[in-house]
Amino acid sequence: MSEPFLPYGRQTIEEDDIAAVADALRDDFLTTGPRVEAFEAAFADAVGAQHAVACINGTAALHMTMLALGIGPGEACVAPSVTFLATANCARYVGAEVVFADVDPATGLMTPQTLAEALARADRPVRAILPVHLRGEVCDLPEIAALARDAGAVVVEDACHALGSERRFAAGDGRVGDGRWSAAAAFSFHPVKTIATGEGGMVATNDPDLARRLRLARSHGMVRPAGAAPWWYEMAEPGFNYRLPDILCALGLSQLRKLPRFAAGRRALAERYLASLAPLAPHVRPAASPEGSAAVLHLMTVLIDFEGLGRARDEVVEALRRRGVGSQVHYIPVHTQPYYRERYGELRLPGAEAWYARALSLPLYPAMTDGDVDRVVEALTEALGL
Repeated sequence: MSEPFLPYGRQTIEEDDIAAVADALRDDFLTTGPRVEAFEAAFADAVGAQHAVACINGTAALHMTMLALGIGPGEACVAPSVTFLATANCARYVGAEVVFADVDPATGLMTPQTLAEALARADRPVRAILPVHLRGEVCDLPEIAALARDAGAVVVEDACHALGSERRFAAGDGRVGDGRWSAAAAFSFHPVKTIATGEGGMVATNDPDLARRLRLARSHGMVRPAGAAPWWYEMAEPGFNYRLPDILCALGLSQLRKLPRFAAGRRALAERYLASLAPLAPHVRPAASPEGSAAVLHLMTVLIDFEGLGRARDEVVEALRRRGVGSQVHYIPVHTQPYYRERYGELRLPGAEAWYARALSLPLYPAMTDGDVDRVVEALTEALGL
């Protein structure tokens, strides 16, 4: 019997998750019901924030935050080039421009140094800094927050990879989403993320007025004034329909209760990878962790010297697939996308380009076993001819 295919990521759905969704389906509310607020309250508690606002996906979480902050034309946001498209696109959705920051080629993270260089290139006021906690590793938030303050900007964490991650700083320990060094943090519950709702997102913040504006942006901008008739609503400005249904919030609540187990499983698998990959150095190295990291990894990314080994990456990906192992590349630098090249011209970001040239993400999800990790590393060893 052949071994099952190992994708680079997948959800872990168990019988109690299915039961939670079934209960929601039997209830009176399929959307805008009590499970939404329950999920928001539980999530805020899990990340240490005062408020959490649920929405339909991580992209919506970023877009809503731009809207709620009032960012718009004539302003700019700084985003790292190594990220998913949504981090940069959320600025364009509201008419702001994007200034791309380079990254550390060993971690893939925007650093205080690459942020400072990007700020120096900005040709208009920078309203927001969007550090991405790539793979689940946490950016240097205290230093980034200090640079943001000096620039008159706020920090909005793209935390879509980083639920459960922490990092120790000289200024104190930080938990992603606790709002100590940011105005807000955006999360995703896509199936490959740490917890899954199918599609889903959340914005965590400690600012009650920002939370209020996020809820307006999520639901068409509608409000019902105190004392108004039950059918009456008013809209001061347009919003969007970014609501997360109760059905998906039921799944989110069930999944959130498993966060400690999922986090422990990911950490244990990452440790197994580190030990198993060690013999492949220097040709293959796991992406580095910054000092003080206590990450819950979303991605197990390795940096491979494809050129030195005489192997094309697409050939290695195909060789892994034939051996039942999925992989992915995170990410094509966003500044190289046709839309952004046409808008901003050619830009050289050597850290991002070096990261992209070597990066390959291997399977990582809680249902994997130590034996699965060994199988992945064996397949990679064969695919690289080592």
